[in-house]
Amino acid sequence: MKHEWRDGNEVRLLENGEEFFPRVFEALREARRRVYIETFILLDDEVGRALLQALAEAVARGAAVDVLADGFGSEPLTADYRAALAAAGVRLHLYEPRRRLFGLRTNLFRRLHRKIVLIDGRLAFVGGINFCSDQLLASGPLALHDFAVELRGPIVADIERFVARSRSAAHPPQTSADEDRAPGPARVRFVTRDNHRHPGDIEREYRVAIRAAQREIVLANAYFFPGYRLLRDLRNAARRGVRVTVVVQGKPDLRIVPIVVRWLYHYLIPAGVRICEFRTRPLHAKVAVVDGRWATVGSSNLDPLSLSLNLEANVVIVDAAFGAELRTRLLQLLARDCVPVTAARVPKRTLWRIVSSVLVFHFLRHFPRWVERIPAARPRIEHVEADAHADR
Repeated sequence: MKHEWRDGNEVRLLENGEEFFPRVFEALREARRRVYIETFILLDDEVGRALLQALAEAVARGAAVDVLADGFGSEPLTADYRAALAAAGVRLHLYEPRRRLFGLRTNLFRRLHRKIVLIDGRLAFVGGINFCSDQLLASGPLALHDFAVELRGPIVADIERFVARSRSAAHPPQTSADEDRAPGPARVRFVTRDNHRHPGDIEREYRVAIRAAQREIVLANAYFFPGYRLLRDLRNAARRGVRVTVVVQGKPDLRIVPIVVRWLYHYLIPAGVRICEFRTRPLHAKVAVVDGRWATVGSSNLDPLSLSLNLEANVVIVDAAFGAELRTRLLQLLARDCVPVTAARVPKRTLWRIVSSVLVFHFLRHFPRWVERIPAARPRIEHVEADAHADR
């Protein structure tokens, strides 16, 4: 599917589960024809159970409901929950579910990492928020900070056509998009990454915007370990006078994250790139704003998994009002929750750091090409029937 620009869309920014889940559940209560959800993580917790209730009510009103969850991210999903979905008439599908081998997971790579909600062909949600309580700030100090967008307008038809074409398993969703023509100010493009036709599309959107930047780039990404070319574009932008700010995890959910990203400080900070560590809780965002007008929100991290292996989905938005709002939210995070990494805080350049940096840069530069040589089989999507041996 070719990614086209669509004019006349309404876009609403949603921050964290506190804003995202109420809007999704409210929209689900209005569903009458079709509901389709893709998520990396679906769990049997307070959020998952609220979703189950909303989906069951949609089915009772006559809507056809499909949920596609990743087999790795949603592995903990209980048999009771699966049975409840089936009993309610919700069709659950798992992307690449695999049994553990000697207790180890075998589906580590090429995950379904997209987060998409489609309702009646008139409304869509795209972003980085999963259906689990970890996305609620009220869940505690390890709550994930993230963003999503609510979309109305012609772009919804593009998203639904993409979903219909990308599904070849049982019960593929029918296209029901009505090409909503309600006027909106935003120009939007739905961009995906896969292992066949669109392996580099999301990274390309970032690079085009970064190279065109004239004043400011504000980028927040949970797992910031991009390819060499994108790093070079950021450094070059800073050198030509663009104010470049990169927000990374400072209180990580994975221990390796700060170790890896700090390898990049020597390359970026001396060139004028401002790096700030988000210290309040784990950062899960995948967003950027360029010159206050171009913006992207989605599921794609800027790391080798998202840029070279996983299935991802972002929206690119050109709209001054939306760009200003996202920029304001990010600046608030910077002022309230971030610590700048000054030149004095950059680790000293020891022989080991010089050697390891060279190795890391070469890895970043060549990793995408290496991955392309790994055969990418067509995905296996398994329809989940009710489990007769549900948990008691």
